[in-house]
Amino acid sequence: MNIQSNTSANQAKNKMYGALFGIAVGDAFGVPFEFRSKEDMLKNPATEMIGFGSHNQPMGTWSDDTSLTLCLADSLLGGYDLVDVSKKFIACKEGKLWTAKGEVFDIGITTAKSIGELKGIIESGQIGELHLLRYQSKEQDNGNGSLMRILPLLFEIKGLSAAEQFEKIWQISALTHKHIRAAMACFIYLKLAELIFLGLAKEQAYTEMRNQISKFWEDSNFPDSERIHFNSTILHDIRSKSYTELRSSGYVIDSLESSLWCFMEKDNYKDIVLAIINLGEDTDTGAAITGGLAGLYYGLEGIPKDWLLNLARYGDIKLLIEKMARRYLD
Repeated sequence: MNIQSNTSANQAKNKMYGALFGIAVGDAFGVPFEFRSKEDMLKNPATEMIGFGSHNQPMGTWSDDTSLTLCLADSLLGGYDLVDVSKKFIACKEGKLWTAKGEVFDIGITTAKSIGELKGIIESGQIGELHLLRYQSKEQDNGNGSLMRILPLLFEIKGLSAAEQFEKIWQISALTHKHIRAAMACFIYLKLAELIFLGLAKEQAYTEMRNQISKFWEDSNFPDSERIHFNSTILHDIRSKSYTELRSSGYVIDSLESSLWCFMEKDNYKDIVLAIINLGEDTDTGAAITGGLAGLYYGLEGIPKDWLLNLARYGDIKLLIEKMARRYLD
């Protein structure tokens, strides 16, 4: 299916603003609720943005999910460069770049360990190793820590062949999460995002994404042992699951499934974000992933204004998006 973009320049900018602010707002909304159980959230559901809670942070404070997303976006301003992305991730982990309040208060174990490895590679001068990280993958490299930060890559890879897209996605994913399963989750997410960016309606975008991913699997001989992990999102329609079956854990498949379900089932940014946060567990990351899709689809004006204006470093994020828009959309 040859799909032409029917998105105008102004619509494209609005989608970009919505996507990146959508991640940050979802993340900040989810931070106070992280680690609460699904049962607890069902009894005491989130309804509005609050402060403090799980991490004792002021309202509007985002976590490493947004920090690493903004690092990737910032790096892409100078072109696609694994060394520069790595250096920005290292600076972020050390609290020097793209943190909400000048410190890192919440970072995943795999992400932190991997960024430490990146620092060792950079300092050794063996930068070619950055392209080989995927060959060192382990089963435990399937957390949601690359999925949460991958969305800015959309603007670099849109329009490329599926093979070219997956190559770059896996390279960027592997900086922290080396496994092909984590990379494929990122590919599915970005393929849906690309089709939304082109202006497809939600239903059409989801159907077409599933078709394109299935074709890529056949063309690339993607292993059957990995395809089975995506049964609920690609082989079947994710909406065949019930809300009660979903989990918003740190496992990338759980995050992908719950994010796609909430995005497809709810019809505005606020309800999408609330739906995934009220699953409990990894609330900030789930809401960042889903918030990015929702912001991309509904645009900046779809994000509740009071949530947006409570956001830490609102002006700095806006300035970064303006630079992204000049690079990729003008």
